[in-house]
Amino acid sequence: MIRSFVLADVLTLGNGFCGSGAVLAAMQFLVTGNARWFVLAMALLPVALVFDFADGRVARWRRRSSMLGADLDSLADVISFGLAPAALGFAAGLQGALDVAILLYFVGCGISRLARFNATADALADESGKVKYFEGTPIPTSAVIVGVLAVLHFLDRLGPGVWLGSWTIAGLVLHPLTFIYALSGSAMISTIRVPKF
Repeated sequence: MIRSFVLADVLTLGNGFCGSGAVLAAMQFLVTGNARWFVLAMALLPVALVFDFADGRVARWRRRSSMLGADLDSLADVISFGLAPAALGFAAGLQGALDVAILLYFVGCGISRLARFNATADALADESGKVKYFEGTPIPTSAVIVGVLAVLHFLDRLGPGVWLGSWTIAGLVLHPLTFIYALSGSAMISTIRVPKF
């Protein structure tokens, strides 16, 4: 199977490796409390974004993609821009029961958005085979959430003193910061048309 990979697939795997590394680094941060692991986890996601942009460009430039290309890309994106940002949120202190429910909703929206794109890409493509617009925001837009977490981390507004505090609803904890995940997930599964450049 590996012999059938083309350069674009290798870049896609780089995306997936960065996302997986971010999840593992977030876990290491929770175990050790060493903030360098949290910073590493956040830093890996912009690198994943570079790989994600590069794989499509390389495939179009070389006019070569494998039969696994689209599915491989979606799987890598789920890890890097779905699971990894959710893991970072949890590591940042969004650990209440309602927070976790929203983080799971966010990941579910990312999975659903990618499945919808894969199922409808042919119908949305023009005569050249290029898709003109996304339906719902693309999952890599979750990098904005990671940017917000990075700013809050460097302002020391995560963890016990998380920005916006916390609420207790029917005995369950919710941090309002988690709403950024709910909004991002909802935008991904919306019918908003986002032009593809």
